[in-house]
Amino acid sequence: MLATVGAVLAARNDDAEILGVLDLTNRTEAKLGAIRLGNAIQFVANASVLGYDVRAAMVFYGEPGTPSLRAKDCEQLWAQYGVALLQP
Repeated sequence: MLATVGAVLAARNDDAEILGVLDLTNRTEAKLGAIRLGNAIQFVANASVLGYDVRAAMVFYGEPGTPSLRAKDCEQLWAQYGVALLQP
C-alpha cells in the first residue's frame, strides 16, 4: 500500500472521490459524488456485494500528489481498521 495507515486514518473525514467503479446492472461507470474517505474505503471494500465491479477503482483524497487507494488497499484497510475509519 502506497499510503500510510496513519495518513489514511488522519484523513478519514476528508472528502474523497471514487473513480473506476462499474455498475454491473447497466454496465456503466457509477457516478459517485464526494464522500468521506472512511465511507469511500468502506464502499469500495464492499462494492462487489452491492453489484459493482471495483477492479479498476481508485480513491482520490487529500492534496494533489497524495497516493490514491486501489480496491485492494481499501479491502485491507477496511478489514483491519473498519471501525476507526468510520469514527468522526
